[in-house]
Amino acid sequence: MESLMIVLVGILVSVGTYLVLSRNIIRVIVGTAILSHAVHLLILTVGGLKKGDVPLLSHSGGPFTDALPQALILTAIVISFAVTAFLLVLAYRTYVTNGSDDFQELRGMSDE
Repeated sequence: MESLMIVLVGILVSVGTYLVLSRNIIRVIVGTAILSHAVHLLILTVGGLKKGDVPLLSHSGGPFTDALPQALILTAIVISFAVTAFLLVLAYRTYVTNGSDDFQELRGMSDE
């Protein structure tokens, strides 16, 4: 199962990198969101898919699962959602102000 997740992380990283290298602002924002999801899956995969009980003080024996990867992923999801929302608002404001969402046009370079 971990090898399938690693392949999926590789595909998401390649798609995210392709979108980040685009000239369109919206594609760059979607690319960063996909890269953040790839990192979330990578953290979950590195944490391992362990089976066990919840770590409670009343239980004495047996294997326990580690809650740290899930806590890190939850924090990263909240941060990436906030960054994506900020970038979308910034892209909207840039489009309203300049009338374009192309990086080449925003730099003042034309496609002649």
